[in-house]
Amino acid sequence: MRILLGVSGGIAAYKAVLLLRLLREQGHAVRVIPTEAALRFVGAPTFEALSGEPVTTEVFDDVPGVQHVALGQGADLIVVAPATADLLSRAAAGRADDLLTTTLLAARCPVVMAPAMHTEMWEHPATRTNVAMLRERGVHVIEPASGRLTGKDTGPGRLPEPEDIAREALRVAGQGPAGEPAGAQDLAGRHVVVSAGGTREPIDPVRFIGNRSSGRQGVALAAAAAARGARVTLVAANVEDAVLEGLGAGRAGAADVSVVPVGSTAQLADAVHTAAATADVVVMAAAVADFRPEATPDAKIKKVPGRPPEPIRLVENPDILAGLARERRRAGQVVVGFAAETGDAAAGVLEHGRDKARRKGADLLVVNAVGAGQGFGTASNEVTVLDGAGEVVARAAGSKRVVADAVWDTVVKVSS
Repeated sequence: MRILLGVSGGIAAYKAVLLLRLLREQGHAVRVIPTEAALRFVGAPTFEALSGEPVTTEVFDDVPGVQHVALGQGADLIVVAPATADLLSRAAAGRADDLLTTTLLAARCPVVMAPAMHTEMWEHPATRTNVAMLRERGVHVIEPASGRLTGKDTGPGRLPEPEDIAREALRVAGQGPAGEPAGAQDLAGRHVVVSAGGTREPIDPVRFIGNRSSGRQGVALAAAAAARGARVTLVAANVEDAVLEGLGAGRAGAADVSVVPVGSTAQLADAVHTAAATADVVVMAAAVADFRPEATPDAKIKKVPGRPPEPIRLVENPDILAGLARERRRAGQVVVGFAAETGDAAAGVLEHGRDKARRKGADLLVVNAVGAGQGFGTASNEVTVLDGAGEVVARAAGSKRVVADAVWDTVVKVSS
């Protein structure tokens, strides 16, 4: 496939280099069209070396070839990453003041834009209006990710990972890696239930026992399932709104995700069991508290000088995953669990996962190491997928969306 990669002038332009390499490795011909500002972040020689094609920003560099028209006419797909607020504004206004914007006007192929900017710029009414206008014209504008921005800032506006941009762009173009037809609708007609986040067990009205799960992997699973055609119920345990934005109003299928917010393990269990009654697949990606306080006072526990605190007696929570696997709510239902492990003196991460897979009775168990910057709260993940006997059936590493699609690939195989 012939792809034009537009790059506008933002700090995230360095990720365009990774996206370029990824698309080239998948067998696509890629020509980079940067803006003048983009070349202040990444030089033309870098783009030329990796693409094998000339790089220019000017419409006058090849007047006889009329390349500002020819490039757009000959492209199968245009991807702009990053798309800055300025580029979105110029594209929405139909400006034609450099090679990239003139090419966008001449193109009749699918156009995908991946915005990247500070949160305040992304949320400004002018930007939102420009995005809405572009979408109305058929441009596929990917929702930005939420996370660390330039400096100390965090929030929505981060450029999605190159793997996610490539996957979404190729899906829009109706293709998969290396030009293969995209199998994006292999969950069509199915109802999928996904749990995400981490449960919290109250100690008193102020304090709780919880864990470090952000819910990003569960949200990625829900978004991927919706993009592949499923109707999705996302049971979100204490997942922040910024993470839920990963469902993406601009992504295909996002409208088919209903979110059920919960807090405690008991609430999550009720919501999942209710939704599972009509589900074809249930994926328990939430980090569920194994224990809860036996009793919770109505008032905040006060510190009394000179007196040690009363011990908090814990009782075991129900095993939601084992219960779902044991009491299938409908014939042929596939149950998938997640196991966040650290390993210890007795056994490693995978060994603990194998033992859990055999005990839980789920069809699949996704095992991932957590702690020390792994798993919880990160943009990437690395997992091993086990069957009910503890045998390895798949492995995946990369962004959480990459991992999510690998999990769904495995679910489709075991349920077909």
